[in-house]
This record gives sequence, structure tokens and C-alpha cells, in this order.
Amino acid sequence: MHNKVVFQAMKALNGFGLPVLRFNFRGAGLSEGLHDEGRGERDDIRAALDWIEREYSLPIIFAGFSFGAATGLKTCCSDTRVVGLISLGTPVAVLGRLYEYSFLSECTKPKLMISGDHDQFSPAANLREVFDQAAEPKELVLVEGADHFFDGKLPIMREAIMRWLPQHFPAVNAQQRA
Repeated sequence: MHNKVVFQAMKALNGFGLPVLRFNFRGAGLSEGLHDEGRGERDDIRAALDWIEREYSLPIIFAGFSFGAATGLKTCCSDTRVVGLISLGTPVAVLGRLYEYSFLSECTKPKLMISGDHDQFSPAANLREVFDQAAEPKELVLVEGADHFFDGKLPIMREAIMRWLPQHFPAVNAQQRA
């Protein structure tokens, strides 16, 4: 929740006047519960979607980083409240665990994937395979020289979000000017 990648994504979304909810998954930080490889964490995301829908009654753009991106993509592709998806540092293989994204071939929501071209958990060639199988509309941004945490490249990641949002959601651009 307090990761620098998550913080910079929040600043980009807030720059358009969008409300942002950051939360820890079960078992992270001071949250209760235990990590269970994504099953319970998908429930955490659904609970967050319920809350933000109740509080704001607005269409939702999901943004997640690393495990949060993988879990959020899987959860939010089928949730009608979510109109767009931003995946940062999308993991493909982490410590022997392989992530599977075949569901993206059916996900027609606008998708932005941003990763470093030196991401240790998402080799560019593997991520490109995942991206190529995803349904349109989609955009992949590989940040040159960046690792998983976008060290020294966070402004590029943030700019990519700020460029993508008004292209797919023109109303957010109007909100930024208001």
C-alpha cells in the first residue's frame, strides 16, 4: 500500500480528480488474515470494489502492482463495475510460481500494462506473449532500463498512465481541467 510504485500510480490518478483506494491484502502490513495464493485476495479486491462503489458510485478503473496487478486483472476483468485496467509490473514468473493470463483473451476492457524492460519477474519476451494474447483495446509500455520497481524511472511510468487515461476515458480529462 505504501510502495513507491503504488504511490506514484495514485498520484497520476488523483491528478485527474479520481478517488483512489489503496489497501493491503490479507496478511500484509497490519491487515488480518493469511495470504492464500490469490483466492482470498480476490475477495479482498471485491470488498474494495464494493466499498468504492458504495462511497462514490462512479465507474472504476483498477490499477494494481505486481501480485496486486495479477490478482486484480483476474478479478476485475469479469466485474462490470470496472471499466478499465492498469497493470504495473505484471508478474509472469516469481520464485518458481508461474502466473496464467489466458482470461485476458476474453477481456475487452481497455488495458494498460507497464513494466520495466529489465523486470526480474516479468521478462519482456514473456510479458509480450501475455500481451499479444490479450483482447483489444490494450497498450503495452516497456520502460527502458527499468526493473520491477521502476527504480529511477517512476516519472515515465506515471506519465504513461496520465497519457493513457484520457485516451480511453475522455471524461477524466474534463475533470482534470475543472
